[in-house]
Amino acid sequence: MHSDSDLEIFVVCPPGLEPILLEEVTERGFADPVAGPGGVTMRGGWPEVWRANLELRGATRVLVRIGQFMAFHLAQLDKRARKFPWGEVLRPDVPVKVQVTCKASKIYHAGAATQRIETALRDSHGITVSAEADLVIKVRIHDNAVTISLDSSGEALHKRGHKEAVGKAPLRENLAALFLRQCGYDGTGPVLDPMCGSGTFVIEAAEIAAGLNPGRSRAFAFEKLASFDAAHWADMRAAAPVQAPQARFQGSDRDAGAVRMSQANAQRAGVDAWTAFACHGAGEITPPEGAPGLVIVNPPYGARIGNKKLLYPLYGTLGQTLLARFSGWRVGLVTSEPPLAKATGLPWQAQSAPVAHGGMKVWLWQTGPLR
Repeated sequence: MHSDSDLEIFVVCPPGLEPILLEEVTERGFADPVAGPGGVTMRGGWPEVWRANLELRGATRVLVRIGQFMAFHLAQLDKRARKFPWGEVLRPDVPVKVQVTCKASKIYHAGAATQRIETALRDSHGITVSAEADLVIKVRIHDNAVTISLDSSGEALHKRGHKEAVGKAPLRENLAALFLRQCGYDGTGPVLDPMCGSGTFVIEAAEIAAGLNPGRSRAFAFEKLASFDAAHWADMRAAAPVQAPQARFQGSDRDAGAVRMSQANAQRAGVDAWTAFACHGAGEITPPEGAPGLVIVNPPYGARIGNKKLLYPLYGTLGQTLLARFSGWRVGLVTSEPPLAKATGLPWQAQSAPVAHGGMKVWLWQTGPLR
């Protein structure tokens, strides 16, 4: 078991966006961050685990490695799992769920390994095991090394806790935050989304500008651990003062239901003073007064909406409107269909790496300032 002040913390993000998450983790001052497949590894004590859940917009979840040992057969796994100091982290009154994966190891049967660990938890520490538990222990047996991690987040972190309404094809909040960062958005300047759906890009941008913590409204699995300090956590949550953004954040959509949904979500998030939503098509957008900023959009793509042929005119109109009216603005566009991005006629930079989203690949397309 590692000392409580030097834990290995793994922050999970959508594959393809690890370098962008690394920027955020570094900016937030976490120790020794290194990007790897599927996320960023860093070091710190339990307060850093809590802070990562509270502050990191790009994170999917935060895993904490609580120990490692070797096991070459099930009897050895059984013995070492019974000796493991579970009580330092887990409480007997809080049920847990165990998930095991095996790879390149003499122990190859994940089901049998899961049973041994569950029995060890019950027998050695009186811990309740339940398939419905919110608290998840992730055990990875790789090359005969048994690595034990805890999911400190519980529900995935894109669930900010203050957004109820979502449309039929929502972009997850943490993905939206990473795409905003990838477009160079740093909390200054206006952001406009001409097909805003449930308002995710607009609301995330406004929250970033206001300095609001993404995890401010929700509960986390770590609150049920033996290592949790409620007073310290309360101080951490209370620390961030809200600054009123100078810029404005605007969304529009031709679906009146989407506009109502966005307004309700912005209100729940506490950013409705700085956001505005209107009901009209993408061809009717006009830039707000003042300095140019970022247009960011996740238009429908054929994969999830149906007939792709009908979408070419939509993308074409969007591109023409932006070129005609949005001089000096930068554009970011998310789509699973490169030909649709090209149909806008916008001066795209080189295609970025693909990102895994909802079982398909999407790309973020970007322009420099439009002339």
